[in-house]
Amino acid sequence: MNSNVFGIDIAKQVFQIHWVDQETGEIHSDKVKRKDFVQYFVNQQPSMIGMEACGGAHHWGRLFKEMGHTVKLLPAKKVKPFVFGNKNDVVDARAIWTAMQQPGMKFIAVKTEEQQAILSIHRMRELLVKHRTAQINSIRGLLTEFGLVMPKGKQAFKEKLPDCLAKLEEDTPSVFMCALQVQVERLTQLDDDIKQLEKQIQSWFKHDADCQRIAKVPGIGPLTATALIASMGDASAFKSSREFAAWIGMVPRQTGTGGRVHLHGISKRGDVYLRTLLIHGARAVMTHSKEKSEWLVSLQARRPKNVVTVALANKIARTVWALVANQTEYQPC
Repeated sequence: MNSNVFGIDIAKQVFQIHWVDQETGEIHSDKVKRKDFVQYFVNQQPSMIGMEACGGAHHWGRLFKEMGHTVKLLPAKKVKPFVFGNKNDVVDARAIWTAMQQPGMKFIAVKTEEQQAILSIHRMRELLVKHRTAQINSIRGLLTEFGLVMPKGKQAFKEKLPDCLAKLEEDTPSVFMCALQVQVERLTQLDDDIKQLEKQIQSWFKHDADCQRIAKVPGIGPLTATALIASMGDASAFKSSREFAAWIGMVPRQTGTGGRVHLHGISKRGDVYLRTLLIHGARAVMTHSKEKSEWLVSLQARRPKNVVTVALANKIARTVWALVANQTEYQPC
């Protein structure tokens, strides 16, 4: 008996399900409330279920896999070409059902709760870092209004801040100093919160075998290692290291016609956060590494610095996938 294929447009309260009965050929388009969503699939035979990889998709994917179903998560951009006519839940569910059955379609591996947890910590830290930067810029702007220009950089700013506050106390209204002190205390609290999250990331890093394995690669630290392993999920979801690098957006964008293919800058697809970590790691290797490979030295001699940085980041990403997929140890060149 052939298993049925379900396309689901997930939402907060109401879920739209599109499927075709393999025995009768009857087309179904069902609207199910959240409280009845799981029960809808309990009595179904093992089937293939497709959803867009959006909020809650990995949670539902884990539940359906426990029931014995096969789960396929699709990037939203892969579904969009199959949305015809006016966009609504019914059309979206049908588009997902159609897209998931296309040959050569790329799917996203369902993440475990542990992987989602560490990625959530990364997102929390990223948000706090943005808030800290905004807080520093705000204080910097306020001090400039009183003739105090702060140096560039977070560390230099913090070192000079006490002296600036001391100067302001002499002839600045107390009402302003009280308000400014609150902002400075908030900056300190942000630093403490970021450190706490980094400790949790460090703890997971020390106890995960794959993180320890890829941390031996130059340019990979605890932040990059944990983010890569958690985002990658199952390495077998990628056919090759190049496909993993392309998923991150580290390969050239291509255009072509009539047999001519033109390569442009990197595609910048995928997760910006991962790409940023890899490029920062590659830049650190180029700046501080004392033992550079012949490949890197040769590339630096004939290509611009930024091009070399991205090429090295690409190589780091491909090396990471190879180590995880093959469960091998890193061997320096």
